[in-house]
Amino acid sequence: MSTGSLASLQAALPSLAAGTRFALPRPPGSGDALLLAQLALRARGERRLLAAICADALDAQRLLEELPWFAPELAVRALPDWETLPYDILSPHQDLVSERLETLFRLLTRATQPQAAIDVLLVPAATALYRLAPPAYVAGHTFFFRQGERLAAAALRERLVLAGYQNVTQVVAPGEFAVRGGLIDLFPMGAAVPVRLDLLDDAIETIRHFDPDTQRSLYAVPEIRLLPGREFPFDEAARAAFRTRWREVFEGDPSRCPVYKDVGQGVPSAGIEYYLPLFFDETATLFDYLPADALLVLHSSVEASCRRFWTETSERHRFLSRDRERPCLPPQRLFLDAEGLFARAKGYARLALSPRERAAAERPGEGRPSEPAPTPTETEDPSLTP
Repeated sequence: MSTGSLASLQAALPSLAAGTRFALPRPPGSGDALLLAQLALRARGERRLLAAICADALDAQRLLEELPWFAPELAVRALPDWETLPYDILSPHQDLVSERLETLFRLLTRATQPQAAIDVLLVPAATALYRLAPPAYVAGHTFFFRQGERLAAAALRERLVLAGYQNVTQVVAPGEFAVRGGLIDLFPMGAAVPVRLDLLDDAIETIRHFDPDTQRSLYAVPEIRLLPGREFPFDEAARAAFRTRWREVFEGDPSRCPVYKDVGQGVPSAGIEYYLPLFFDETATLFDYLPADALLVLHSSVEASCRRFWTETSERHRFLSRDRERPCLPPQRLFLDAEGLFARAKGYARLALSPRERAAAERPGEGRPSEPAPTPTETEDPSLTP
């Protein structure tokens, strides 16, 4: 595309303020990636985040790959899904948890650490419905190690265990650490490669990245950041609070429930993520991590995707909640429904990229923001109407 064409596209893009909405037909092919790239470049100049909620997870992955092609200078990240079904007796892979925590932390520190700021956030609609750990947990359980800092190996081991890291003999995956005398290997959540701390008289002499396959040291760095090892706390106080809330929520004898007993013994059961609200007084949502001036893009039929997820999740809960030994939290404790998501989105500047037949119904005439809003029966989501 020529420079003139790009300039014309930039000029044609809608300028949105908080609480306003504009609907456009979704461009065919990779046109949506070009449109979002140009919109993100303008938002970047205004120091605003562009967050796109995609009805289809495949579209989110495609945009993650295509956006850098149209605008290489943009920092594009996705908030990945756990890739488990609701109420599964499986925990998400550590690599996914690592990437999720990295993304959430970078959203929180976007204003204070501009060098690591995210310009574009891509989130599948189903992932956007999940309730999350409060921002205070992610920020409060992140700490840094710097070269020359005094550090006792025993104290560090205890700190890592409390942060949710696993003590192993050889570090190969995020969330693991190993202590061998004055050498401490650890794989921070959100990091691409593990690091090796070399201690000398309780001081960090060197910090080096190393290859997890060969275990050979690579290059030195001045400091490292350590994110929490899980999306929930698992220290003694958190486990006690979990057991208290369990007894308040579920009826029956908790000693017959393996999850309850495992938590009491300090063992995070597989699938414990679907009891995440029991670790916190209050959970958060994706919107608690977004800045108030963010530009929100609703890509394709987001409402239909949310309603489909809610229906399927409710069916799974109705079926699995019969298990007395592994009771399930009701869906509303774990997820937002479609109405809840759009109610939280209403305060943001919104651009809806609707399927072409839907957009035609939503946009009489030329579809300018100054035109009368469509009636609730014409819109995909009535709550989005300004």
